[in-house]
Amino acid sequence: MEDERIINLFFDRNEQAISEVSTKYGHYLETVSFNILKNREDTEECVNDTWIRAWNAIPPQRPAYLKAFLTKIIRNLSINRLKESQAKKRGGTEYDVALEEIQDFIADESGVEETVDGILLKEMIERFLDTLPKRQRVIFVERYFFLDPVLIVAEKNGMSESAVKTTLFRIRNRLKTYLESEGVTL
Repeated sequence: MEDERIINLFFDRNEQAISEVSTKYGHYLETVSFNILKNREDTEECVNDTWIRAWNAIPPQRPAYLKAFLTKIIRNLSINRLKESQAKKRGGTEYDVALEEIQDFIADESGVEETVDGILLKEMIERFLDTLPKRQRVIFVERYFFLDPVLIVAEKNGMSESAVKTTLFRIRNRLKTYLESEGVTL
């Protein structure tokens, strides 16, 4: 079913919306969540919570891109679940590995927030991503937004793992330079 029809079901408060969105995006959202959590039970709970959040958010919101809307919900739920479950012990998940990779140019969350408001930083990163060729932008987003493992990013883009790692390294360096040129102290 097309996204617009699914969104209309949400607006009509028709419970078939959940069934349709689950059929269309359920497996994909499970993958996004599992990449972060590495735990099937927590992943399942996050997927179910995503349906509840979507039901409560649509209406009044009418997402332009349903897949991106749902991805943002599950990503945030999964990251929050990970933070809760690993408050004392960290390591081993794609979330942790991805954060490790980018921590060199974003010193730490509090330092960045002291330097620039989170919204401004997000806008700067979006502007930076707009300067990248499409393939590099896709690789960056797959790794750092969807938290896909490097192997999966490589497979999706027909590249070797080494080529993906090199590309990500170069993008991170360019991003660091870009943010510094925008006045962000790193």
